[in-house]
Amino acid sequence: MMEPGDSSIALDRIDQAIIEVLRHEGRITYQKLSERVHLTPRPCLERVRKLERLGVIRGYSAIIDQKKLTPGLSLLVLVALSNQSGRAAQKAFEACARSCPQVLECRLISGAFDYGLRMRCRDMEHYRVLTEVWFNDPELHIDKLVSHPELAIVKTAVE
Repeated sequence: MMEPGDSSIALDRIDQAIIEVLRHEGRITYQKLSERVHLTPRPCLERVRKLERLGVIRGYSAIIDQKKLTPGLSLLVLVALSNQSGRAAQKAFEACARSCPQVLECRLISGAFDYGLRMRCRDMEHYRVLTEVWFNDPELHIDKLVSHPELAIVKTAVE
């Protein structure tokens, strides 16, 4: 029985197997997928469509090597808004992050910081100029930014 506010969906072992295969091989044919999860193609297709309808599978995408597209600097950036900033500042910051092409991911987090960003900039000067613009924007109410340049990728979500 699901608790109030619990959005998890009960999946059987075949659904879980389908998800695991698609997580790593999103372009696999239904024929090959059905063979991998020991199901005939039609029921396999129906299960995938059900998982899509339920929102478990939200879409399919390509894994892009950002370093090959935009050489430069990858950073993990932690952002703290001022304590008195309120929801308007959060909305302004989130809109800013969505519209900034250098921000690859933006996550609302708990703890000492409000947001965790993954960013890609040409170099440290590009990052400095960009974040200086953010600091100077009074709508954003940024109190603190801490950046951690990425040295190497040890594991990704698709491995």
